[in-house]
Amino acid sequence: MEPSSIHIIRDEHAALAAMLRSLGMMVERGPGAHPQNYFDVLRAMLFYIDEFPERLHHPKETELLFPKVAERAPETAGLIAQLDREHALGESNVRQLQHQLLAWELLGDSRREVFVVAAKRYLGFYLEHMRQEENVILPAALKVLQPEDWKEIDAAFETNCDPLTGQYPPDPAYEQLFTRIVNHAPAPIGLGED
Repeated sequence: MEPSSIHIIRDEHAALAAMLRSLGMMVERGPGAHPQNYFDVLRAMLFYIDEFPERLHHPKETELLFPKVAERAPETAGLIAQLDREHALGESNVRQLQHQLLAWELLGDSRREVFVVAAKRYLGFYLEHMRQEENVILPAALKVLQPEDWKEIDAAFETNCDPLTGQYPPDPAYEQLFTRIVNHAPAPIGLGED
């Protein structure tokens, strides 16, 4: 049986990938006839990325999972160092994207292209980052980590409770955020008007 943290990491990656792809669809679609709604939804999506994966998911990978894997599977050390650098830049990258979105919203279309290019680059980077974790690091972890390692890692990840995975009820503090995204993002992303 696989450790619970492996399932949690994969579920959280899937939820984040869905959010990132939805963000990409929103960027492609543009503001249309409802610019205020458009910017509200994009801000909410970026806030989720900043709030959950950057603050809860990545630190546990960097502090608990990666060091043990790098120590016991030295062939992964270079990639783990790269992934750790990416984690360290994650918060500033999403904040920069939030700033670029705000610049477009407040200063107009002259700032649109900067945001669109940055958003596409960010989405590609993030999806590739998760692919490397899932295809290289997690399989190595399953080979080299011992039950006592997994006990500590599982206990840490089991506290995450990301409601977007569908495994947990939304934290009341985040319920309004998820409701806003779902109710205001246009189909097929959410239930809002096209």
